[in-house]
Amino acid sequence: MKLSKTPMSKGPILASSISIDNVEAGYGPVQVLHGVTISANDGETVVLLGSNGNGKSTLLKCIMGIVTPTAGQIILNLDGESIDIIGKAPQEIVGLGIALVPEGRRLFPSLSVEENLILGAFRKAARAKINENLDFVFETFPVLLERRHQLAGSMSGGEQQMVAVARALMSEPKILLIDEPSVGLAPILVSRMIAKIKELKEVRNLTILMAEQNFNQAIKIADRGYIIVHGQIEFEGKNVQDLKNNDMIKQYYLGA
Repeated sequence: MKLSKTPMSKGPILASSISIDNVEAGYGPVQVLHGVTISANDGETVVLLGSNGNGKSTLLKCIMGIVTPTAGQIILNLDGESIDIIGKAPQEIVGLGIALVPEGRRLFPSLSVEENLILGAFRKAARAKINENLDFVFETFPVLLERRHQLAGSMSGGEQQMVAVARALMSEPKILLIDEPSVGLAPILVSRMIAKIKELKEVRNLTILMAEQNFNQAIKIADRGYIIVHGQIEFEGKNVQDLKNNDMIKQYYLGA
């Protein structure tokens, strides 16, 4: 089913981008990120490529305020206003229009699909539009409408990933962070999820930063991307062709 081109929000369309500059972060004495600098401009889909343990999830957690960087800046640019979000609580960052689809879904398994979705509407701007937003995500993922009263923990991995994406959309974000959407899914389900993310980006005018290790799927929707190795950005691809031509990509992803 193709989605309607009418955005959920009836308000003005705001330009939104995010800039990460020389960010360092870690856990206790273990430093994970070493001077990471990346950006996602308004309306772009930017992919952060790298295998497990290289800092992709840590960077997304820094953006969401779950991990506090020890150095650097994270600047949200929203409709001409620049906001330094380091030091802000996660709920404040969600309130500014950033949402995260976490690795492993992180649903509330003993709550129903609909209850999980409603919890995604924490953001003040979204609370008054819960019914409208529910209609949108049920149109986007019809199986969730059929199973709205089913416990989230009893669903398949692919269905749970739909719930996780839909929950993030319930906050009406302008910037969507997606962490490893392919993890634990069969290849055909990965393809469908990637295609749906592309469709949602176009319909909702989203800026997307997606961490992913499945290169062949990621480049289907990427405008450009970065390769992160041991917490450092080793390569910035200005476009998809740049990424395909990179020696590291050829060696580790394309089997060259």
